[in-house]
Amino acid sequence: MSATTAPAPEQTAVLPPTRWRRLRRHLAMPVVLTAVLLATYLWVGTRDLDDIERRSLNADYLLRVTKQHLTLTAVTTVLVVVIAIGGGILLTRPALRWITPIATALANVGQATPAIGLLVLLSIWLGIGFSTALIGLVAYGVLPVLRNTIVGIDQVDRHLIEAGRGIGMSPLAVLVRIELPLAVPVILAGVRTALVLAVGVATLATFINAGGLGGLIVTGIKLQRETVLVVGAVLTAVLALALDWLGGVISDLLRPRGLD
Repeated sequence: MSATTAPAPEQTAVLPPTRWRRLRRHLAMPVVLTAVLLATYLWVGTRDLDDIERRSLNADYLLRVTKQHLTLTAVTTVLVVVIAIGGGILLTRPALRWITPIATALANVGQATPAIGLLVLLSIWLGIGFSTALIGLVAYGVLPVLRNTIVGIDQVDRHLIEAGRGIGMSPLAVLVRIELPLAVPVILAGVRTALVLAVGVATLATFINAGGLGGLIVTGIKLQRETVLVVGAVLTAVLALALDWLGGVISDLLRPRGLD
């Protein structure tokens, strides 16, 4: 009689622990932020609002200042990404290595200067408004992305680069197919930092008539309206955490396979 072989047990795919942790974090954050917004809404509903508070907390006004804040943050992030990642790539090329310390020092100036001081100085020079706030926010957010781009590309294994050149890849192909994909996690960590910085510093744009959620915070402080102050602070914090969460999701989606 021929021996019969038992059927192989059915195997199920198991995600690595790191992937499970990231999945749980990505699922939990929207729930937490929604709960915070709901709790704030219910808390405001229990308050006896006066005329000033009702004008500051009506839906139209809140939507308008939130849209202003998001617009300022989004445009800042796009400009920072274009300037800093493009600049970081150029500064890692052999012909321009000597400029790296100078460029990094200049980027440090923007972040070393107190944000409110930088915006005030720019407003004296350029006038008040959206464009002035945008320049200040870009100057403040360039350093993390520039530094991480340089570090991310520099940490790519030289043997991989030499192997790419050895099989006939052009310098551009090596950059696009080897260096940048392997540097993506580090670069996106810098972008996430710049995003959170932009949301926080954008609250100061209200001082130069650029709008945003900072208007709620300033109104709450100046007029001693605790409810307005709390709502402005909560919306700013939720926006920062939501954008950081979105950056984390994008980072995981763009992470090259094998780097988990």
